[in-house]
Amino acid sequence: MTFLPDAGYVPTAEDRASLDAWFAEYDARSAKRDVPRMADLAAFPLNLVSDDAAGNARSAQWDREQYLATMTQVMGDGSEDISFESTRTPVFLSPALAVVFSDSAMTTGGETRQLRYADILVRRDGEWAFQTMVQGGWGDHL
Repeated sequence: MTFLPDAGYVPTAEDRASLDAWFAEYDARSAKRDVPRMADLAAFPLNLVSDDAAGNARSAQWDREQYLATMTQVMGDGSEDISFESTRTPVFLSPALAVVFSDSAMTTGGETRQLRYADILVRRDGEWAFQTMVQGGWGDHL
C-alpha cells in the first residue's frame, strides 16, 4: 500500500492566527535588532537559498553562530530606528509546514527599501520556527 499525503490541506483559523502571531513577534525582535532573540525563533541548521551577482543560484546551511554573526552585521548597530510593513501570503502544506511569501517595506534612516522573500516555517510542539529563508541578491554572502 502506498501512502499519499492529503495535498489539499486547508488551514484553520488557529493555524493562521498562530503564524501571524509568530511574524508579529519576529518583526518586533527585528525592529529592536535583537538578533539573539531572532535566532531563538529559528530551527537550526537554517537553510538559505539566494542568487549571486552573476545570476547563479546559491544555497547554504547556517548554524546559530553563523546566523548571529551575519545578521548582526546586516542589521547594524541599532543607532537608527527600523520599521517593517509587510503583506504576507502563507501557503499551508500541512498543520506543521507553511511557505510564506512576503512583500515588505523596510524603513530606516528615512529610506525605504522594498523586499520580497519567502520563508519555510515548521511547527514543532505547537511552536513555529523558520527553517528556510529564500531571497534574491544575497548569494555572494552565503
